[in-house]
Amino acid sequence: MRLENETTFTSHHKIIIIEDDNDLRESLMLYLAMNGYDIIGVSSAVEFYQHITTAKYALAIVDIGLPDQDGRVLSEYLKANTDIRIIMLTARATLADKLSGYHSGADIYLVKPVDFSEIAAAITALLIRIENSPPASLPLVKEQKTIREITVTPWTFMTNEWLLMTPLGAKIKLTGKEFKFLQCLISHHKNEVPRSLILKSLGYPDDTSGGAALETLVHRLRSKTDKGAPSPIRTIHGVGYSFIADIVMA
Repeated sequence: MRLENETTFTSHHKIIIIEDDNDLRESLMLYLAMNGYDIIGVSSAVEFYQHITTAKYALAIVDIGLPDQDGRVLSEYLKANTDIRIIMLTARATLADKLSGYHSGADIYLVKPVDFSEIAAAITALLIRIENSPPASLPLVKEQKTIREITVTPWTFMTNEWLLMTPLGAKIKLTGKEFKFLQCLISHHKNEVPRSLILKSLGYPDDTSGGAALETLVHRLRSKTDKGAPSPIRTIHGVGYSFIADIVMA
């Protein structure tokens, strides 16, 4: 069955899905494509940044728990640099999570599991807003430059000064816990570091409270390291974290 207003909106509005659950992403893409939408799907923030420089998208469906960057950071980037509308699609259902999602720029916040027809209705509602009040297009050239630079320029971990320097030269001042966290990841560079080992190195208890403290630390540090390119901190679901970018010690 096709959606009401489909012929008005599907032909000239591109939609991108950023979702690392392959089954969910592919199923949703198929459903939306069958209903006439021009849709593309990617599984990581890195892939998204690469696609966003090559086409004009009207709407993004963003998962929070991406493997290489918190979806809320990606949402903040979109709101600051584009006119793309955002649907946040996540399993995180607390009021605090919802408020955080809206504060980061989400237009609509949907909690998994959700029926695809509800997602389609949300898309239609946002596209109607675009039609009624078309925003000015913003250039996306800057991101093309940062993607190229981050592939050839390493990060720098300045241990004596407790600083992390981005590939673009920005210096990030680290707290004691942030420094220990990065030190732990970098000592196992590009390898998976178990949560239990990280919690121990930080002096956090290996329980719910310790896990919550660690997630807060990671979210704060990702916000600091998101300087026009994907954060080098990757979440390894069910295992822990990894520092995936090239880095030199200073």
